[in-house]
Amino acid sequence: MRAPLSWLCELTPLAADARDRASVVELASELDSLGLVVEGTDWVGEGLDEVVLARVLEIGAIKGADKIRRVVVDRGEGETVEVVCGAWNFSEGDVVPLAPVGSTLPGDFRIERRKLRGVVSNGMLCSGRELELSDDHAGILVLGRSGEGDDRLELGQPLSEHLGFGLDVVFDLAVEPNRPDCLSMVGVARDLAARYGLPLEIPEPSLAESGTAAAELATVVVESPELCQRLIGRVLTGIRPAPSPALVRRRLLLAGMRPINHVVDASNYVMLELGQPNHPYDLGRLGGSGLKVRPAAPGETIVTLDGETRVLGGRPRRGDDPLSDKDLLICNAHDVPVGIAGVMGGQSSEIGEETGAVLLEVARFTPVAVGRTARHVGLRTEASVRFERGVDPEQMERAAARFCQLVVEAATAADLPAPVVAPGLVDANPVPFARSRVTLRPPRANALLGLDLAPELMGALLAPIGYEAVGDGRPEAELELLVPSWRPDVSREVDVIEDVARTYGYQRIPRTSRRSPAVGRLDATQSTRRRLRRVLTGLGADEAWTGSIVDPSDEELAGARGAFITVANPMAAEESVMRAGLLAGLMKAVRHNAAHRNPWVRLFEVGDVFAARPEGAGMLPEECERVALVLALEGDDAAAAVNAWRVVSEALGLAEVELRQQAAEAPGGAGALEVDLRGLHQARSGLLVVPARDEQPEAVLGAVGEVDPEVLAAFGLPHGRVGWLELDLVRLAGAPRRPAQARPVSRYPSSDVDLAFSVDEAVPAAAVEEAVRRAAGDLCESVELFDVYRGAGLAEGRRSLAFRVRLCASDHTLTDAEVAEARRACIEAVEGSLAAALRD
Repeated sequence: MRAPLSWLCELTPLAADARDRASVVELASELDSLGLVVEGTDWVGEGLDEVVLARVLEIGAIKGADKIRRVVVDRGEGETVEVVCGAWNFSEGDVVPLAPVGSTLPGDFRIERRKLRGVVSNGMLCSGRELELSDDHAGILVLGRSGEGDDRLELGQPLSEHLGFGLDVVFDLAVEPNRPDCLSMVGVARDLAARYGLPLEIPEPSLAESGTAAAELATVVVESPELCQRLIGRVLTGIRPAPSPALVRRRLLLAGMRPINHVVDASNYVMLELGQPNHPYDLGRLGGSGLKVRPAAPGETIVTLDGETRVLGGRPRRGDDPLSDKDLLICNAHDVPVGIAGVMGGQSSEIGEETGAVLLEVARFTPVAVGRTARHVGLRTEASVRFERGVDPEQMERAAARFCQLVVEAATAADLPAPVVAPGLVDANPVPFARSRVTLRPPRANALLGLDLAPELMGALLAPIGYEAVGDGRPEAELELLVPSWRPDVSREVDVIEDVARTYGYQRIPRTSRRSPAVGRLDATQSTRRRLRRVLTGLGADEAWTGSIVDPSDEELAGARGAFITVANPMAAEESVMRAGLLAGLMKAVRHNAAHRNPWVRLFEVGDVFAARPEGAGMLPEECERVALVLALEGDDAAAAVNAWRVVSEALGLAEVELRQQAAEAPGGAGALEVDLRGLHQARSGLLVVPARDEQPEAVLGAVGEVDPEVLAAFGLPHGRVGWLELDLVRLAGAPRRPAQARPVSRYPSSDVDLAFSVDEAVPAAAVEEAVRRAAGDLCESVELFDVYRGAGLAEGRRSLAFRVRLCASDHTLTDAEVAEARRACIEAVEGSLAAALRD
């Protein structure tokens, strides 16, 4: 909401001046501390005190120019000024605003002496938009005619003095949904007055009523009290078209609304000032001279003020809510729709140049009903926002009287006969309003805020913002409070405590660290997931996200088989099943990078995969969370994947995990979501298995190796080899860990032994490594695979695996004999168990 400083200062005597930027900044800070966040501060009207009133003396043509004229004006005391002007809407004798040479207009536009078509222009005649007084840029702003009895037109007078306003500041406020009272100037001023200890001066309308009573001129009826709790109307006759006073037009513009005419402007002004939406109807065009509120029938239509045809009614009911299917309509006495209640009026009874009598409608609608209607018709207005959040039921009559006062004042200012305000009002009040009560317990408030405020101080903080204390008033007693009528958001004790904190000052509340008896922590799966993300990022991989709803043909390219989980209503026809694995998505991600000249990547993904449950096992699909790493840097292969697994295993402290090479589908009746080797190179991949122990069966943690070259080709990847690591996250979190115990570091030197074995392609490198570790026993400090060779000197189907074995004793330096014995034991263990041969 946009709140002009001058408007706020009219409602409470704030010590802030638009010319004093320090005071404006201080006021903005106070608004922030009250929970009204200032999103912007605009200074407007700069230069109005430099623009003066001038009378047009002479208008002449300029040779060779048919779009501009030479104008001579009198700026007072006989001083004449010659200017060049392109507007044609004024004549000799008119009084217009003159910006002399050296003045600066809004937008930092400086007026200079210029020569146009041989004529020197010594200033500029200004339009309303150039002065930020209106949106009109079609011509010069004509203030009146000199010599026609208007003694307010004093030549040479600064325009700001003539209009009664000049430089102003507009605060752009973010009003939260729980503060509907601050969607008005009075609401903002009330909080500021309470903060500064100033009086709040809400305008008290004074009306001179005469003529026929309102009840004889119009009627109002509420057919649905559950939708509208009260509807009142006021009648004005003798209306003639007139503009609003300059101050009203300017404030509407500053608040973001376009001035139209004095009747519509008065309606908008009241809504912005008091927060009460209202709507004037042309009584002469209102069938039956009356209004009626009722629900819309299914398919009922109305043409609103914006010229659009809106269709109402027909929404399906939600559960047991009787209002969920109802749209609100305002109809005339003949039951013809003339407005969407609380949202926008209809075109059929719009205020226009021919309007002679007005029926003003002021109502209290059910907030949720207005909100649903506005969303249903796709129309969110200033009125609907206020009704949806709640308005003040006790100021409806004040708002109606304020409207009448503004209309009468506008007519008087325009030298027109004053409209006649019909005595009394028409009122349908089926649900009388009663203010709610809330009990405030001072000890509870202090406990929540971390303060030690006395009950008397709490009462003193709440009184200026409208709370009234009832009860015995004892200091130790609970405070029984009447909630202000303009605070529909307050219904609980904690709401009142929030107001205590706000009026006391959030910045004055000391900061404390909240202590909870229940200390939160990550469970095993969450901790493992977080650790894995850090480890895989450390391996140079970027996290990818691929969709869970996929094309079944992509899954089949990646080796997935069997029945997929089909989506009932897919967004895209080709993406119709839930993914059964992560391989296809990551292959497409690598392909996307390759197509954008970035083929060498490492990507990982953490996500769920899905499979159908066995028949009779339930309706919901089986689901598990996996993490997969694709290694597609230049030179990445199965060895890189195994090294990545070792880093992961080391980081997680895993123990007793074996790397086994076996069939594509895991044996033993594995579940539909068991990690297997489908889509991977069968000779260069294996399963990561936790052996059976105690009464626990063996469990497959994941798979490691290379992606099948046929899969790479199917996805159009240019890579020769791509490493792959996939893990079941839940099983990984529950896998056995090494004891969290420090291992002593030997003080004695170590010895390295290099061993190269020729083995079948089907023999995993991990199996060779494990045999070496067992044979070396306690002397083994580490085993590292440092070379894999295929080629000359090796039989078809065999490869060479070279390991570096580091041996070290904890209590002495190893002798050559001990090293030789350990070497012999390692060779015998590998050759005896894996059909391997030592290479020279």
